[in-house]
Amino acid sequence: MQLLNSDDDVPGGPLWVCYCDFDGVTHFDSVYVSSSRGIHMTAHGHELFEWAPILERLLQPFPEVEIVLSTSWVRARSLEFAKAQLSPALQARVVGATFDNRVTQKLDFDLMPRGLQVWRDVERRKPTKWFAIDNDDRGWPAWCIDHLIKTEDHLGLSDIGVQHAIRKVLASF
Repeated sequence: MQLLNSDDDVPGGPLWVCYCDFDGVTHFDSVYVSSSRGIHMTAHGHELFEWAPILERLLQPFPEVEIVLSTSWVRARSLEFAKAQLSPALQARVVGATFDNRVTQKLDFDLMPRGLQVWRDVERRKPTKWFAIDNDDRGWPAWCIDHLIKTEDHLGLSDIGVQHAIRKVLASF
């Protein structure tokens, strides 16, 4: 018999996860990094994280849904940096990222298609229910493509069809 003696040992409720990319999801996909301007957007009339409030509103009725960042921002900077770009409400939901240098070497991770990066995290984290929001559908394993809500680079979460798909998935949770 195993005794439970810490909060880490106490089983929680079901793990529901939203895997979330940034570029092409929370804002227009035209994001670049330069030494003079840092991370910046080249699409006129758009700003970084302009559609993140939509995700916050969609998730609001579902406080048990956690976020795992599946964005290259984590690999390029850090989990802490990427998480800090979000609103406090979304930050509170972030429990990790698909990139974890303790589990996967950077080069191996970079060579994996996004869908495989997400699937590896699903295998490691073992969520009860999960879905991914991403503008990149190349290389997704056939067995998990039905968990992907694909966005368009120039619409991301502003697309009403994407919002409907997210509501439908969340309702099934």
